[in-house]
Amino acid sequence: MTNFARTPARAGHHPLRLTLALLASLAAFALSTATAGAVVTEVEGTPVGLQPRTTELHSPSVSGPTTGFSNEGGNAVVSGSEVFAVYWDPQVWFHHEWVAKIDTFLHDLGAASGQDGTIFSALSQYHGRANESASYQSVFKGSYSDTAPYPAGKCTDPEPMLRGQITCLTDAQLREQLQSFISTHGTPKGMHAIYYLLTPPGVTVCLDEAAGHCSDFALSAEEREKEERASVSYQGSFCSYHGDINPDKAAQGDGNTILYAAIPWVAGREGGPWSYLPGLSGQGQAYDCQDGGWNPEKGEENPEEPRELSEKELEELAKATKKQKEEAAKARTLEGPHIEEPNQEELGEEGDYAPGLSDVIVNQIAVEQANIVTDPLLASWQNKTTGEEATDECRNTFAATAEPSSLAGSVTAEPETEAGTLSNEVVNGDPYYVNNVVNVGRLHKSDCVGGYGLVPRFTSPNPVNAGELVDFDGMESSVSEFQASLFGPTGPPTTTYAQFSWNFGDGATATGYAPGAPICEAPWLSPCAASAFHSYTYGGTYTVSLTITDVGGNRATVSHEVTVAGPTPPAGPGTAGPGSTSPGTPRVTPVLPGAPVAKAAVASHSLRSAVRKGLAVSYSVNEQVAGRFEVLMAASLAKKLKIAGAPATGLPAGTPPQLVIARSVLVTTKGGRSTVHIRFSKKVAARLKRVRKANVMLRLVVRNAASSDPQTATVLSAVTLAG
Repeated sequence: MTNFARTPARAGHHPLRLTLALLASLAAFALSTATAGAVVTEVEGTPVGLQPRTTELHSPSVSGPTTGFSNEGGNAVVSGSEVFAVYWDPQVWFHHEWVAKIDTFLHDLGAASGQDGTIFSALSQYHGRANESASYQSVFKGSYSDTAPYPAGKCTDPEPMLRGQITCLTDAQLREQLQSFISTHGTPKGMHAIYYLLTPPGVTVCLDEAAGHCSDFALSAEEREKEERASVSYQGSFCSYHGDINPDKAAQGDGNTILYAAIPWVAGREGGPWSYLPGLSGQGQAYDCQDGGWNPEKGEENPEEPRELSEKELEELAKATKKQKEEAAKARTLEGPHIEEPNQEELGEEGDYAPGLSDVIVNQIAVEQANIVTDPLLASWQNKTTGEEATDECRNTFAATAEPSSLAGSVTAEPETEAGTLSNEVVNGDPYYVNNVVNVGRLHKSDCVGGYGLVPRFTSPNPVNAGELVDFDGMESSVSEFQASLFGPTGPPTTTYAQFSWNFGDGATATGYAPGAPICEAPWLSPCAASAFHSYTYGGTYTVSLTITDVGGNRATVSHEVTVAGPTPPAGPGTAGPGSTSPGTPRVTPVLPGAPVAKAAVASHSLRSAVRKGLAVSYSVNEQVAGRFEVLMAASLAKKLKIAGAPATGLPAGTPPQLVIARSVLVTTKGGRSTVHIRFSKKVAARLKRVRKANVMLRLVVRNAASSDPQTATVLSAVTLAG
């Protein structure tokens, strides 16, 4: 973003010396495809979640997380955060409008907590061992301008941005200052407090005293001329990072833990006269810490690059005057890689265009917030092979929250700022341009999202006659957070799925998972309910509602009316009777029937027979029912035998955690007695063959199949299989 009349051009763009060869090299540079993402790494013995610069312009990720992106240990996530911003700035070199805009973002982040339109709402699918969720609950506790003097620098800036650079600080010095700040002011520690430590232009932050990993970098004159970023200094540079101070070495963190992110000034220097600074040099480039020079318009990511000149234009440019070449170079600069500043509002209060640079810093805070709440101690949600965190597979992806058309602003760079005005999210009414996050909650694939989608849908069947079995299909719905990992007290995670709940308007309900989830055997029976069958006893107009609760705890409901042709319900309490909305279509509230009577017992306790033929169970019911048998095993025993299964829910209080290791559907047309064999899978049977005895539980869950308002009965008994 260069103000050509008052400040030097940014590094890598030389409008006064732009040659035809350079014009060609710009296009070649923009086609590079190398990638770089944030990674959990260790420098000088200190682990950090690093956000490196983009090593070259590259195509953003459009796929989901690679194999290995998980939290197998169930390590901690942050279920709600108190956010503090600390501007360490004794010389007061932070532009006051930067502070105001950054603080506004943090305030908006808190005000919009729980809403679905930000990257943070998509993180509720991430769980820890205590099954806490990285739910979007943020509270901005305010900012503070810390004027404590900088200590003597322990590192050397690779290439100072300012002549007479302020200082170069190491991560160890930042940690020391943050601990002093917390102690002095009495602000909280613990796993819910997050500190953003920001430093102004002229202060470089390095992870190591040798300055191998710094927020600044050095380039050779040749690299600048050729638009290359191949230097070791650049390759080791970063945009921000997060870490933790954990003096007690608590595996899940404790009251003495400090969560923090270092946000150095990486937003460049263009857009203003900077009259209050002693002198300028070094890098002004900032797009490699924002979107890497990619244009996300129309749902596509295309490189920002000068258009190709025709032969005629090249000939004309060769004959142009010096002034004409300068104007052409300026125009080409605006077509090339640049940052987006949705919050630049004309001239700032200082009479320059510098305030919009805060949008680059806002994106860094957003990225670190997403990574901190999902990987606070650098041991939770990440790819254990590559160290990539929640934002990394989506580096440089800025898709809109809803549809591509909801991108606002212009991608075209403004002459005054050399920045576009695109925004992809609106938080508490303000526009922002923030990196997407990985969504691991899709059943079939994962992708990059700017928020979660939860839109219940179904189409009412017609015509409907009383006594007919009709289907309501909730699989029309859009559910971003469809599946997630849940943790027991010990052992690996298990998978859970979004729940679908139906209210058919006549008192009948159904709740369960969606067809396609591995735990579902028959979509018309619990625990499967995304597609649900139902029949109405009487004619009438009924309001049918579908409520979906996704794995992040987000909930949404849709309702439609269904008209049923059939006999008028008998007069009595709960019927519409005379005075209905229209003749023959009363709104029905039937009297609830009692629960069915059911019994079940294991017919043979032979373990060998159960493995070969299935567990023999005798049962009786007093009426037409639908339901299921389940064989449960204590989770602790299942772990020893290496038997996998879905967690059993709805057990009596005090029952040790159980896994469902076998099941069978039960559907009857009337009451009576019979026997069923519940077969084990080949894997479970193979494990049971290796033991002499196994303690299990038998559970039968049934409901009135013919009732307009089915009630449920459960039979549970302990069984020892041996021999």
